[in-house]
Order: sequence, then C-alpha cells, then structure tokens
Amino acid sequence: MFEIRVICEPSEADRITATLRSTFTTGTVRRSPSRTSGMERLYVTADHLRLTELWPTPEEAYATAPSIISEIGWTADQAATRPFGTTLGREFWLRKAALLDRIALTDEAEGRTSDAAQVATEAARRLLELDRDGDGCYGGTPYWPEHPQAEADPRAYARQEYAHWSKHQ
Repeated sequence: MFEIRVICEPSEADRITATLRSTFTTGTVRRSPSRTSGMERLYVTADHLRLTELWPTPEEAYATAPSIISEIGWTADQAATRPFGTTLGREFWLRKAALLDRIALTDEAEGRTSDAAQVATEAARRLLELDRDGDGCYGGTPYWPEHPQAEADPRAYARQEYAHWSKHQ
C-alpha cells in the first residue's frame, strides 16, 4: 500500500481520481487547497489492482510447447543465422521469453538457486517493450502490454502471449 499526492487544477480532480481508480485499488480521496494559488491537492491511499482475470498457468501456456532442448536450439539458430545488425522479430523474443520462463519454473520447482528467474523476467520485459512499441500483434487477453498487471508480472504476460501464439500456429 502507498500514498499518492497530486497537485492539479480543481477542474481536473475528478478525471484524475477516476484514472487513479482504474489503475489502482484506491481508498477515499482527501482534497485540500494547494499552497499554489488556485490549485488543489489530492491525497489517496492506493494499492495494486487485484487481478480480475487470471493469467494462464504455465501448464496451460506451455501445453503444446516443444521440449526445452528443442527451443534452445531454435533460439540459438535464429540468433546465429541472422546477418549482423538484423533485428530479431517478435517470434524470437516471445519464444526466448517463454523458454527462459520454463527454465526458471523448472529451477523453482526443483529448489535450485540461480538467476534464471531474473533472466526470464528481463526477457519478458523485452517482449513487453517490443509489444508496446510494435504494431499491435499481441494477443492482449486478458492483459495488453500497457496494462499495469502486465508490467507488474512480465513473465505471466509472456505466458499469456505464448499461449495465444501457440493456439494460432
């Protein structure tokens, strides 16, 4: 839980309050005049939104995925056979994020301590970044790349996108 303070024009207060409520779980908004002439201060206690829809489980997302060894081979081949300076596409980053997520999940399940979860999270963030800046070819259900839940759990976003992608292959 955290506190948000906003200083704004009084005419913008309702719109800002509505936006905060759509982005966070919020408490009562407390309003008071700002020290700046004509402005208003808004104070609100907030917390991250609770998931209204569930992400696909790893079992659902990776039900039809090739073996981890096969995916390692595919990603290595894609990276190695591209001419220097060529941009790797969304499929590469999606499959790489999913592969690293699967490796991290295996390590977690077996109680191994490694940096696999951190590496998987960074790859998933790269996919999120690509989808945010791209041409809108992401699955987007239940969460699109700009959604706060996608940013809060990038590995779950990668699972969602992999599940969508694998259904349409």
